[in-house]
Amino acid sequence: MAATGKGKGRAGGGAGNGAARSGKTKADDADAEAAASRTAKGRSKAEAAAPAAEPAEPRRKSAAAPKAEPSAPPPDATTDAAPNAAAKQEAQRAASASRQGPDRIAIVAGLRTPFQKAGTGLRRLRTTDLGAAVVKELVQRAELDPREIGLCVYGQVVPSVDWLNVAREVVFGAGLPRTIEAFSVSRACATSIQALTSAADAIRGGQHDVAIAGGADSTTDVPLKVSARLRDTLMALQKAKTMGARWKALSGLSARDLLPGVPGFSREPSTGEQMGEAAEKMAKLNGVTREEQDAVALASHQNAARAWADGTYAAEVMPVVPPPFDEVVERDNIVRDDATLEALAKLPPAFDRRHGTITAGNASPLTDGASALLVMRESKAKALGYTPLGYVKSWAYAAVDPGWQLLMAPVFAAPVALARAGLALGDMDLVDVHEAFAAQVVANLKALGSRAFAAQHLGRSEAVGEVDPDKLNVNGGSIALGHPFAATGGRMVLSTLRALGKRGGHHALLTVCAAGGLGAAVVLEAP
Repeated sequence: MAATGKGKGRAGGGAGNGAARSGKTKADDADAEAAASRTAKGRSKAEAAAPAAEPAEPRRKSAAAPKAEPSAPPPDATTDAAPNAAAKQEAQRAASASRQGPDRIAIVAGLRTPFQKAGTGLRRLRTTDLGAAVVKELVQRAELDPREIGLCVYGQVVPSVDWLNVAREVVFGAGLPRTIEAFSVSRACATSIQALTSAADAIRGGQHDVAIAGGADSTTDVPLKVSARLRDTLMALQKAKTMGARWKALSGLSARDLLPGVPGFSREPSTGEQMGEAAEKMAKLNGVTREEQDAVALASHQNAARAWADGTYAAEVMPVVPPPFDEVVERDNIVRDDATLEALAKLPPAFDRRHGTITAGNASPLTDGASALLVMRESKAKALGYTPLGYVKSWAYAAVDPGWQLLMAPVFAAPVALARAGLALGDMDLVDVHEAFAAQVVANLKALGSRAFAAQHLGRSEAVGEVDPDKLNVNGGSIALGHPFAATGGRMVLSTLRALGKRGGHHALLTVCAAGGLGAAVVLEAP
């Protein structure tokens, strides 16, 4: 079964051609203007003859409006529906929206690859390969006519020198129509949350009805930089015209210049700290013990193992057959169903070797993987016969000084997202907190429950609230499942919405910390 809310009686997708997706064109602007002021001086005959627009049915304006007249679709646009049919469909959508009020942002379906430890099962797949695979499979499982998709917002965190816009390459790799708009986003570990909310903004703004959002990362395929001297030498060699000039360019090199450099993003540029070092500092500032961290890690593994055992993840994870195509990767390979507190307690500190509490067992590992969500305007989802998995009710982003507590920004974003939803932390049936480090999870939870923290840092007289452990990360988290940076948010949204439905809950809060002192929070709503 696919993780989709597709219902029976779904309407055919053929009507969703490029003209219908593109929305209002310049010609449409002229029509509306002519209808509003037919007697204006200087109006052209063509404008004066344009049909009047219905005031009660405002047309939505698209930032992607084609430059051609409505009767002339852009190159490569699908043309199986007549322009007047597309206009009629658009008018009907606008009329429906006018009657029903603002549409909610629906998550119709979602999917992810298995999450594999870097250098293992998915090592031969690049970021674009992972993203294209999951998007292609998602669209096929949802039985969606690809021509209905107007936008792809996709992201990666680990940079590449081989493409500039991963979202566009994912569209191409997935075999989707090349008329689909695509742009890439990056908000470190909150990248696929950013992809989702950017897609939601486009839908709310009337630019699109259907979008793909997600992210992928291969932490195996990390670009290595060369030294500045080697770079300059290689550039000089390209320009050299004679053998003497080539030897001269090479003469300044030493063996040390040939060594690859460590990628700069492994440390915070503004502080020079590794993220694990920053998490150690948070543990000390917030009184987080090793025992508390190991307990979070154990729960992550136990919940993830249970979710695999009871079939929860079978509907959320697709099999992948990487080169040389002789083995099927079907499951996450980091989850330990035999994890114990005793085993976790034996692991040595990874960052502060003498006094540290963060280990390989209570931190998320480098991981390869991808995720994708199918996002729609609620009325569009219903028109196509889908029952949404849930809705994006609100979201917020926040930032803190990376030199203070690098991973504390979610605590600032969460109360804003809750207030925008008109809800409180106590109203949440589930809470999913990204587990970059168990120390960060505990520090975030302590801050949310602290009245003193709220007064000092949030400008609140009361704490945001306590989180019930039974509602926290019920299907495991990034410590057990792994953390392909740009894919984690999509995984969290999909899994949490399905858990809400399974438990009969109504609302959930997701929080994600990110490099650079960034944080994200999203409130999800069940159907």
